[in-house]
Amino acid sequence: MSTLHLVQDRASPCPRRIADSGFGDRRLPCARFYNIAQVIPALVLAAGRSSRMGRAKAILPIGSGDTFLTRIVRSFLAAGVDDVVIVLGHDPEPIVGSFSMSGLPARFVINSNYDQGQLSSLLAGLAVIDRPGVVAALVTLVDVPLVSSATVRAVIDRYRETHAVVVRPTSGARHGHPLLLDRSIFDELRAADPQRGAKPIVRAHASVDGDFPVADEGAFADIDTAEDYARLVLTDAAGTADRAPRREEQ
Repeated sequence: MSTLHLVQDRASPCPRRIADSGFGDRRLPCARFYNIAQVIPALVLAAGRSSRMGRAKAILPIGSGDTFLTRIVRSFLAAGVDDVVIVLGHDPEPIVGSFSMSGLPARFVINSNYDQGQLSSLLAGLAVIDRPGVVAALVTLVDVPLVSSATVRAVIDRYRETHAVVVRPTSGARHGHPLLLDRSIFDELRAADPQRGAKPIVRAHASVDGDFPVADEGAFADIDTAEDYARLVLTDAAGTADRAPRREEQ
């Protein structure tokens, strides 16, 4: 079972609540992080109000005892990602409480500026994971819970093969999740215009090497509204992704 405790965030006067496997916000022993050549943590952005859905997407059930959030974390863990950070903002307590019942290892950070847009959540996550040994970060949205662990592994493998600054799963003109961002653009993201967000930077660094095709429709299935969710729960999970709305190019 994950343990929960309060941690004072230097960026915020309010304590934040963390779920982890017993280490809190302390760095794990060096053997954990420095005995491999490349460290690639994952960020799950789940800070928004879910206003179009009408309730928190992170805790919606998706089958097999999972919620959107636990399914995403399981996929990352199954792909060999051992540091998953979930960025929360609006009404975080129910999400932390629900997730803690899963026993999955993950860390939480609260983005108190979540109303400033998705970039603010990305930067809150980068502030937590950026440390010596980290070479890149995987990024996904809580809206995209159906991506497979095989796709996550493929994104990581593509990065290790090409060292592309941005790696994205593609299908035709569509660009999906998770996105991989090389550490070399972390500072560029920190300096980005909050009104424009990360998209101009991602597009500027996209490349033939970094974009690669996948057959996983879950990488492109954006479950954003109650109608989308109804289609998800009323159809076979295996066929849901091709009926879900398609995410526009990032």
